[in-house]
This record gives sequence, C-alpha cells and structure tokens, in this order.
Amino acid sequence: MPLVTVLDHPLLRHKLTLLRDRGTTTGKFRQVAREISLLMAYEVTRDLPLEPVEIETPLETMRAEHLAGKKLCIVSILRAGNGILDGMLDLVPSARVGHIGLYRDPVTLQPVEYYLKLPNDIAERLVILVDPMLATGHSATAAAFRLKQAGVATMKFVCLLAAPEGIAGFTQAHPDVPVFTGAIDRELDSHGYIRPGLGDAGDRFYGTR
Repeated sequence: MPLVTVLDHPLLRHKLTLLRDRGTTTGKFRQVAREISLLMAYEVTRDLPLEPVEIETPLETMRAEHLAGKKLCIVSILRAGNGILDGMLDLVPSARVGHIGLYRDPVTLQPVEYYLKLPNDIAERLVILVDPMLATGHSATAAAFRLKQAGVATMKFVCLLAAPEGIAGFTQAHPDVPVFTGAIDRELDSHGYIRPGLGDAGDRFYGTR
C-alpha cells in the first residue's frame, strides 16, 4: 500500500490509546483528538512547497522561506470530521475550510449527502480531507469524488483509525489520493464498526448516542 502512511509517532500512539479507552470522558476525548490532529497535520503538510522571500529581522535583511502558492484547504466530512478539524487549524490557522455533510444509511451502509460548502477556488488548492474513521470507506470515497467533481487535483485523506476493508475500498476508488492514518485496526464487524476501534467517533465527540 504505497499511498497509505501510518503515522507511527510515540505521542500519537499514546494519545490513540486514550481515545480508545471507553472510560475517557467526552471532554477529554475532544481534547486528545485535537492534539492528535495537530500532530497529524504536521506530518501531512511536510511536503508543502516553499518559496524565497526577503525580510527584515531586528538586525539585518535576510532571504528566508515561506509557503508558496494558495493556502491549503481542509475539508471536513460532517459531523465527526469537525472533531479533528480544529487541531489542524491550530497548526495552519490561515487554511480555508470546506464541509461535506454525509451520513451512513444504517441498512445499506452507503453514504447519503445532505450538505456541501466549499471555497470557490478550491480547484487551485491542496485539499486535506478529514474524517476520524475509515471504516467501510464509503463516505470518504464519496467525499473524494465530490471534491474531484469540484476540480480538486491534489488531495490527501487523513483519519485517526482505518480498517483494512476501508483502505482497500478507498485506494481502489482513488489510487491517486494518499491516505494518512494513526493506526490500521483488525477488521470491520457486521455493523460496519472498526474493531477494536474506539466506538462511534461522532457520538464520543459530542456525547450523543
């Protein structure tokens, strides 16, 4: 899986353990997920292009570097994607933000779209698509197709956890989109949940059932 990267950092692994623990409170879950997403954003943006710029330090003029081109865009798959959006914005606060509203039909497990709001010039930007879980892969696959329909040519997908089935489905549909995840778990169960996983990410972010 050349386009799948497991971000195997000790701090990230430690924080994922906190997320998995059923005893972790809603507030703590949000806090730790935000910390993880900042760590992941650091790795996912490692190859952003730079260009030279001349600046004045308090002591002299120098040639330095800053990010080249248009600012990136982070697109959250609602609702759970917003749980890791904020941590990424902590690192890149100037990034543009888009939202794709999808929910999973409980019978077919297929995604149903109910909302789409993207920057007008998204086709000119690097897009980071975020959703905490890559389970069946249906929602992420549908969201990536919608972004491509909007003209997006350069995209990365970021999730906290992935199942082998979700990775297989997503990479087959989008072999040009790199996947970054904190861990690849054992399997999906008959209800489409990642095992051992961490439960329903949206419910744990927002204290719902």
